[in-house]
Amino acid sequence: MSPAPPPRFPPSPREASAELLARVPKLLDAMRSVGSGLELHSTLHRICETAADLAQARYAALGVVDEDGYGLADFVHHGLDEATVRRVGRLPDGRKGLLGALVSHPEPVRLTDLAQDPRACGFPEHHPPMRSFLGVPIRVQGEIFGNLYLTDKHGGEPFGDHDLAMVRVLATEAGIAIGNARLHEAAQQRERWIDGSVAVTTALLAGGDTDDALQIVAEQARRLSGAAAGIVLLPADGGGLEIVAVDAPHPTNILGAVIPPENGIVAELLTGRPVFVDDAATDPRLAAGPARSYGPVMLLPLSRDGNILGGLVMPRARGERPFTRTERALGDRFASQAALALTMAEAQRDRERLAVYEDRDRIARDLHDLVIQRLFATGMMLEDAQRRTVVPEVRDGVGGAVDELDVTIQEIRSAIFALQQPADAPAGLRTRVLREIGMAAVPLGFTPAHRFVGPVDTAVGDVTGKNLIAALRETLSNAFRHAHADRIEVVVDATATLPDGRPGVRLTVADDGIGIPEGGRRSGLHNLERRAETVGGASRIGPGIGAGGAGTTVLWEAPY
Repeated sequence: MSPAPPPRFPPSPREASAELLARVPKLLDAMRSVGSGLELHSTLHRICETAADLAQARYAALGVVDEDGYGLADFVHHGLDEATVRRVGRLPDGRKGLLGALVSHPEPVRLTDLAQDPRACGFPEHHPPMRSFLGVPIRVQGEIFGNLYLTDKHGGEPFGDHDLAMVRVLATEAGIAIGNARLHEAAQQRERWIDGSVAVTTALLAGGDTDDALQIVAEQARRLSGAAAGIVLLPADGGGLEIVAVDAPHPTNILGAVIPPENGIVAELLTGRPVFVDDAATDPRLAAGPARSYGPVMLLPLSRDGNILGGLVMPRARGERPFTRTERALGDRFASQAALALTMAEAQRDRERLAVYEDRDRIARDLHDLVIQRLFATGMMLEDAQRRTVVPEVRDGVGGAVDELDVTIQEIRSAIFALQQPADAPAGLRTRVLREIGMAAVPLGFTPAHRFVGPVDTAVGDVTGKNLIAALRETLSNAFRHAHADRIEVVVDATATLPDGRPGVRLTVADDGIGIPEGGRRSGLHNLERRAETVGGASRIGPGIGAGGAGTTVLWEAPY
């Protein structure tokens, strides 16, 4: 049998004083180490490491109390390797057990055996065993910031009075260091949000594409908030909010999705109230949709002078910490700045559109009042000269000039109609016809001649316009594949009168090719007829524009 260990006696006052004096240099080094940085998270890690070394503890941790004072917003630890941390799983939230008691009653606690304390609720599976415990609150500018925890003093001894005294001194110095780090971090954070607001304002007022500017808003919102995504919402035509810009690390298919107005969160945003969600997976207002895969979410209205322009959504990954009051305030200011920039950008675009409208109106008026009238007067003079001349060649030449003037007048009128369309209007029928002609020019080897008559963009409806474009595509394809034409003329007449007397649009495509051989395929012509019948029109063919009527002329017409 081995002899019993000699009994331990408390140190004498002289021994205690000598021990304390011997540890003072180490305490001073620890205090200097704690205050050596300004980055907050690094400072917290340094406090844990320094406290563990000072008190000769195997493990150390620092729990940051959340803004509500009911749990921990962050938990920094020292002494556990990464493999053990992964096996243990979720970090403590400070809402129960001994850590919860220290959150609700921030006073120093010293225990010989954790398992014997009635406040302890046990360790999770794979958690390393711990016995001795020392907990000390950390105050920053008089307010509780968190608690410093030390466990398992080396040698199996409990933490003594000297340990408590030095850790309390260290906690005081830690409070000063944390306060400085928080001020530094808050200044940097405000600077980042200000820079982001400037970037958004610059992008919106640069006069570029609106979608690109909104994408920059989403990118900046995600970057500044540390969110998993940045999402911009704008009012949808049928009510609710439409997702118009998304910035996320992975591709997403939510762009263009509309959140209905019945959604409770949408209703709050549309009234100008911000919405903060602690966990999107459990919030009943987010019962469906992609938001269920996220954790904390900050939803801010984009409002200006009482007008709701849209919304800004910044979701964090599941398990991430909720947004702090500072982050919410900075996010709200960013949203207000983005809304102001959107308003100013829209006003700037309105001024630019107005200037374009005025300029286009002036050009159209000049063309109508000056050019067309002069051409018309010139045409009348030529017609008078044609009637008086007796030389057939001269009379024919003057007649040809009059016909060319009529065509020129029609083309100028078409240009006037085009000028009267809004500068930012969607591509009209005229533009789509020109696009088809441009694409056909590549295989044909030449650009077909074209002419527009009347208000092509305003008179022809969407359905008729779509079928007309399909008919044009079919006829140009036939001219290339079968007619072997060298010349093609395309005319779109929005002033046509149909055989039954109804007003409509007539597409004429004439070529000088080989025509339609007897017994040749006519599936293309049948397609034209079906498209015309779909919109109540008709299609027919006639002689072309080659010598002696060689070639083919396709007439496709339909009511507006």
